[in-house]
Amino acid sequence: MPCGLFHVDYASDEGLFPTLWLKCWMAALMLSVFLFPIFASERAISFFIIAGIFIIGAHGLNILTGFTGQISIGHGAFMAVGAYTSGILMTRLELPFILCLPFAGIGSAIIGLLFGIPSLRVRGLYLALATLAGQFIIELAILDLKSLTGGALGIFVPKPCIFGFKFDSEISCFYLVAVLVVMATLFNVYLLRTKAGRAFIAVRDRYLSAELIGVNLFKYRLLSFAISSFYVGVAGALWGHYINAVAIEQFTLTISIQYLAIIIIGGFGSVKGVFFGVFFMLGINEILSAYTARLSCVLPQLADKTLGIQNIVFGLAIIGFLVFEPEGLNEMWRKLRDYWKLWPFSYKLSDLHK
Repeated sequence: MPCGLFHVDYASDEGLFPTLWLKCWMAALMLSVFLFPIFASERAISFFIIAGIFIIGAHGLNILTGFTGQISIGHGAFMAVGAYTSGILMTRLELPFILCLPFAGIGSAIIGLLFGIPSLRVRGLYLALATLAGQFIIELAILDLKSLTGGALGIFVPKPCIFGFKFDSEISCFYLVAVLVVMATLFNVYLLRTKAGRAFIAVRDRYLSAELIGVNLFKYRLLSFAISSFYVGVAGALWGHYINAVAIEQFTLTISIQYLAIIIIGGFGSVKGVFFGVFFMLGINEILSAYTARLSCVLPQLADKTLGIQNIVFGLAIIGFLVFEPEGLNEMWRKLRDYWKLWPFSYKLSDLHK
């Protein structure tokens, strides 16, 4: 707690931004986000749109894996359910985007609930295998329902339109995604302060003790699956509307692994870690793509191996963080911040609380 900061009631103690300095920082950040598209290039705007969509989906997986301790490697398929749901509702039933987006999340949440049922009996690696089976089942179902999903060819998805305003430019899409990222982040922060959020943490840390004190394990595990799947369903819908197409090849097992890598690298159960993990992953993607393109001029055989190189780098990054910093980039940021607060003194901030 910063020096001179005293809470005299519960409202101030539970406030999201307890100090004036922090409120000013957040106001400056919001202003920067608002002004960014005006001065940024189209490529930079596109980068942040993709990052925002990944952040929304990663928030969802973080609720399930980071908060509740349930491993899932099938979120790529749940994302596909949201993308196809929104696309089909808009193209077949001509529903407005403002209804298609929540319906996409609800459809994905229902599928997530179905594949979350095994969490009553299994956990850990066995639950991961159950969600992996869900990934393959959903992929095959989408490929077989050609009359509805277009099979391997996919379907066309129009740009979002809300109350007559069409989000058909990079700048308008940026603002739409930015608003949804803020909403998703605030919901995650407040979720941790609710009864359900505390139950999630109890299930993750001491599930036997949590059950002894009256926490319904099955209820909260299923609730975690539903909320998590809702998030990735919304992310999938946004992705489909942004690129104007939905095909199953966009939501393979690789996407599920990438989402898992994001929260491992960023830090399990950390809201800030989601941002760190997403920008780390996309930043590495950009760097590798640029250098691979340059090297392919000298070594043409590297031109079609960019994805393989990226997967190798992500695999090494996951192993490195699990071995050397299991709490991810968020913990590294916390240590750096504490060091800066106490510089030039050599003792740790944690020593002051002993």
